[in-house]
Amino acid sequence: MRVIVFVKASKDSEAGIMPSTELIAQTGKFNEQLVQAGVMLAAEGLHPSSKGVRIRCSGDTRTVIRGPFTETHELVAAYWIWKVQSLDEAIDWLKRAPFKEGEIEIRPIFDLEDFAANAGMSPDQLAKEQRQRSQIAGNP
Repeated sequence: MRVIVFVKASKDSEAGIMPSTELIAQTGKFNEQLVQAGVMLAAEGLHPSSKGVRIRCSGDTRTVIRGPFTETHELVAAYWIWKVQSLDEAIDWLKRAPFKEGEIEIRPIFDLEDFAANAGMSPDQLAKEQRQRSQIAGNP
């Protein structure tokens, strides 16, 4: 299964303050363990919400809301995408992460087959989605 791991924002991350060099080094070592174990699929840090926008949809109306956003506890500062056998494995990995403070959220990602079964996709829709995912992965 794939999971996305959200590292929640803090006042420092929203102020654009980068993590300490020590935390960056420790996170680099942790990331190396994830890569060597075949767990990590992606990982990125995000700019503060002051550089972001939200689009609110209401029918055909689209409203652009520019950051910063005030509810820090709702914001994400970074993320990983991991491939694990279970949610418990993801939790075990996260317990080894070098964080001393903050909140981290782990959420399973729907596999295409799960989504297709629950959304009632036709075989043609499923095939089209599989082709698109293959193109994204660089496999024409």
